[in-house]
Amino acid sequence: MSVQIASLTIDALDPGALARFWSGVLRWPVADDSPEAPVLVPDDQTSLPLRFVPTRQPKVGRNQMHFDLTSTSFEDQQATVARALELGGAHFDVGQGPDALHVVLADPEGNEFCVIEPGNAFLDGCGVVGALSGDGSPAVGHFWSEALGWPMVWDEHEETAIQSPRGGTKLTWGGPPYDPKQGKNRWHFDLAPPAGGDHLAEVERLASLGATRLDIGQGDVPWVVMADPGGNEFCVKPSP
Repeated sequence: MSVQIASLTIDALDPGALARFWSGVLRWPVADDSPEAPVLVPDDQTSLPLRFVPTRQPKVGRNQMHFDLTSTSFEDQQATVARALELGGAHFDVGQGPDALHVVLADPEGNEFCVIEPGNAFLDGCGVVGALSGDGSPAVGHFWSEALGWPMVWDEHEETAIQSPRGGTKLTWGGPPYDPKQGKNRWHFDLAPPAGGDHLAEVERLASLGATRLDIGQGDVPWVVMADPGGNEFCVKPSP
C-alpha cells in the first residue's frame, strides 16, 4: 500500500497572505482559511492541495522545487503573468535570457515559479499546475515513483518525471548541475497512507527504499520527518 500526498506544504512568513496570492493566481478556493495553516484545494482533484504553515526563517537561496504553470494560449499566459504581478508577484531572473518563451516570476515571499508558453506537449493535459519541478538525480525520481506508486513518464538524460495514474500534475527532477541546498526546504510533501493504513509501517517501507529519518526539532509529534535520497525533507502522517 503506497502513501498518498496529503498536501504540498509551504513554509511562509505570512501564511494567510501567501495563500491569498496563490488562490488568486491559480483561482483555487481557500478550503480552510485558518490563519495558522490555510489550505487551497484544486477543484480538478488531480493537482496537489497546498497547505501554508508559519515559519520565522527568511528564504535563503533558490527553492529546490518550483511550479510550472501551463497556458492555453499566449493571451492566457499573459493574463496569468499580469494576475500574479497585480497580486504582489515579481519578475525573476534565473538566467533564462531574453528569448525565453516561458516567464519566470516569484511570489511575494520570493518563491520562484514559471508560467510556461502554450503548446508544451510534455505538460499537455496536466492542469494549471503542469509540473512541480525540482533538482534531483534519477535516484530521487525512482524513489518517489516507488514511494507513491506513480509510474515513470520520463527517464532520459538524467531527468525523470512521474505522474499519478489519474493524471494531473507531474513531479519532475533534473540536473546536474544542482543548486546547493541551503537549510530546510520551504516546500515539502506531507504524506499519509489511505484511511486505515499504518503510517509507521509506511515509514519502514520508505526507509527500505532509501529514505532516512530526520530530527529537525519537531519534538513529540504524531508524524515522522524523513528525507529522500536527495536530502529533501518530507513528513509521514497518520491516515486521515
